[in-house]
Amino acid sequence: MRETFVATTTALLEEDPRTAVVLADISADAFRPAMRRHPDRVLNVGIREQLMTGVAGGLALTGMRPYVHSYAPFLIDRAYEQIKLDLGHQDVGAVLVSIGASYDASVEGYTHQSPGDVELLDTLDGWTVHVPGHPDEVPALLRGAAGHDDRVYVRLSTQENSRAYATGPALQELRSGWAGAPVVVAVGPMLDPVLAATADLDVTVAYTLTPRPLDSAGLRRLVNREVILVEPYLQGTSSRQVADALRDIPHRALHLGVGRAEIRHYGTPADHARTHGLDAPSLRASITGFLGR
Repeated sequence: MRETFVATTTALLEEDPRTAVVLADISADAFRPAMRRHPDRVLNVGIREQLMTGVAGGLALTGMRPYVHSYAPFLIDRAYEQIKLDLGHQDVGAVLVSIGASYDASVEGYTHQSPGDVELLDTLDGWTVHVPGHPDEVPALLRGAAGHDDRVYVRLSTQENSRAYATGPALQELRSGWAGAPVVVAVGPMLDPVLAATADLDVTVAYTLTPRPLDSAGLRRLVNREVILVEPYLQGTSSRQVADALRDIPHRALHLGVGRAEIRHYGTPADHARTHGLDAPSLRASITGFLGR
């Protein structure tokens, strides 16, 4: 996904004079050719993530469309105040593009992990959040974001599904259960583990790579009584959105995601997924336990 982001954004720099890229050292080498061709629109501010966001806000005020990039904890957690003020308070837009996800860089320790990034952005107004599950979904999301001035967050990951799906905001029903069957909604790269976990279960499986804004109408059409949401970030991040969407529909909900307890061992991303209950066997145990099967 990271390489696809670099290639797509480099092409946008050639095609659209409004496009700018702001970096804080991360991926600077990958953007070196673009920086040589567009030194006024590819800016590396060094290891100063707050400044990176402030520069993006200034560029947006002049009519530019800045793409801002770093690891998720540096881009969202560290620069949260600047996101709130330099973008939100000034009511300007930017496209924030992160790598690292919740624990892709698990061997780097907790400094490079950000399971709470989407929940942090949920405290602010007006953000669209894309969580692609395959590299081929990334270009359309980035190009779509170039056509307006809204605030967009694109959360890239090394975990990916085996195939790409449509990139629209609507929930995509990929497997249908019986009428009234429990609904399992997978966000981004959680789809393949969910499909494996529910392969022989009579449930409806839906997919979204745009959890914000949540497709409330689509969720209401699918859910009869039970809904399970599986997200690749902090467990319960979308609980308020699901509750709001189904506020007049009696239902039970299970929210699965990254646990709040810090895992103080390094390990691989697969180790972390298993520890947080997000691998296929663990998801199956949680889902069947919730459904009483």
